[in-house]
Amino acid sequence: RYLDYFINAREDHSVNYLDFNIYHFAAKHGLSWVVSKSQIVYLKPAFLMETVVIDSTMLELKEKEILVEMKMWSDERAKLKSVLWTSFVHVNLKTQKPERHSAELMELFKPLENPLPEKVSFDERIEQLRKGGNG
Repeated sequence: RYLDYFINAREDHSVNYLDFNIYHFAAKHGLSWVVSKSQIVYLKPAFLMETVVIDSTMLELKEKEILVEMKMWSDERAKLKSVLWTSFVHVNLKTQKPERHSAELMELFKPLENPLPEKVSFDERIEQLRKGGNG
């Protein structure tokens, strides 16, 4: 269920902060994003009916791909419950092949790119977060 919560939150963030609905975009342009890779760590349990906070940030914007980091917190943000890194590949829905982001998409997304201060692996990032860094 964690993955569902993360993906739903990311879609909500896109609509609420960018006014960008991926479903409308897909219907209009025949383009969308598919998950190509996910790495997740479960640090603390999220209980049934518990309120959690999910934040997301785009770590990397590439020609055909986006790397997003999502974190699930307790309601008061006191406990980090889970971290997810997901790579989304931009695809043509008809051909089902990767497609370059248009200049318009790059212009829309570039200001949202929030790279980490240094390139680290997923496991190294989890260690940083466990130690309270770059939260």
